[in-house]
Parts: sequence; structure tokens; C-alpha cells
Amino acid sequence: MTNSIRSAIAFSAALAVSVVAPAWAGPAEAPQPTLTAASLPTIPVPDLLSQETEPQLSGDDVETPVLAPITEQSEDGVAPARPTGDLSNMVAQLSSSEVATRELECLATGIYFESKGEPLAGQLAVGKVISNRANSGGRFPSSYCGVLFQRGQFSFVRGRSLPSVPRASKQWKTAVAIAKIVDQKLKESAVGKALFFHARRVSPGWRLKRVAMIGNHIFYR
Repeated sequence: MTNSIRSAIAFSAALAVSVVAPAWAGPAEAPQPTLTAASLPTIPVPDLLSQETEPQLSGDDVETPVLAPITEQSEDGVAPARPTGDLSNMVAQLSSSEVATRELECLATGIYFESKGEPLAGQLAVGKVISNRANSGGRFPSSYCGVLFQRGQFSFVRGRSLPSVPRASKQWKTAVAIAKIVDQKLKESAVGKALFFHARRVSPGWRLKRVAMIGNHIFYR
């Protein structure tokens, strides 16, 4: 065989080997691994909460918040202590020129104009009558202001506004204290459930049960 034929045969054999051999990055004798689902590592995944697994609160399990009662507070934010002692001591402890609500202002105004010159027990009795009317279950208006503005009941009331009072006076501060005592039911009055009163100087001839006479007023129910 001539040298040219031998060279051609060697070239053809080398070309066939380069086309068939696989292209490995590693040693030719190491087979390439085949990846399957069974050969992959298993990674645990935590369960997520669903509507079926999440704990639910029933109506019996839900705690209803208890709201603390709103109380009158002093300027430093501390609720004042409950007044103690007799009526005179209570008035001294609660004496003030300011009222917290419109209703309390109406009650204090009624006490002031009807009994500011009366002894404390007489002022308490007048305040009690106003309170009794407001709590009479429909026989009278159901608020202190409503009781005062009822037509023909209190002569000091004109129209739908309260008359002005000298708020710096001791008599007004006493009326405010008495109003608080009546409103908070801190002291009982000798007039009990009385709903009417008049001055001793007049005699209206009411056919009502007389329950007490305090100062210059006579009380009935």
C-alpha cells in the first residue's frame, strides 16, 4: 500500500473517533449520573394554618371588656374621694362654682332659686323633690332640666333658658354641692318621695299628703 493511501486511511479513522466520543468534563470512564424524582433529597415543609386548623374563639371564649364608670375628676386627674360626715361636712367637701353637666346645672339652679336662704336640710329637700319628679316614671319630665322648664311649675323660669346666677357666691357653691349630693344619692332627705312643696306663707289648699315642714317650706306627695 502506498504511503498516500495509508495516510488517507489513518485520517478517516481519527475523524470517526472524534465524532462518536461523548464530550465529558471528567474522566472518560466515569458514567454521567441520571437525576430522577426518587433520587432528590426530601426537605420537610412546615404545615400552614388553614381555616380548618386555625383555632377559633367561640362566643363563650371571647372576653367582653368591662368599662370603668366615668367619674368626676379633679384637675390633677385623680377621682375625688367620696364625701363623708354629716350634711354640712359633705357640702364643705363638694362646694364648687363649676358643674360637670347641663343636667347638674339645672338641678343646682333650681335649688339656688327656690331655697338659697333655707337651711341645708331645706335645700336638700328641694333638690330631692326635683329629683323625685325626674324619676317619677312619666308623671313629670324625665330630666332635671325638663322638670324645671315644665310650664307653670317654677316661677323663676322664664322661657327656655336658665336665669344667670352669681357663680362666685357662697350660695351658688352650696347649691352645686347639694345638687351633687342629691344626684349621687349621698344623703337621704326627710321628705322621702315628696313631689310638691310651697312656702309656709301661702295656703294653696292642696288635697295631698303632707310629709314634712323644713325651714320655710311644706312638702307633700
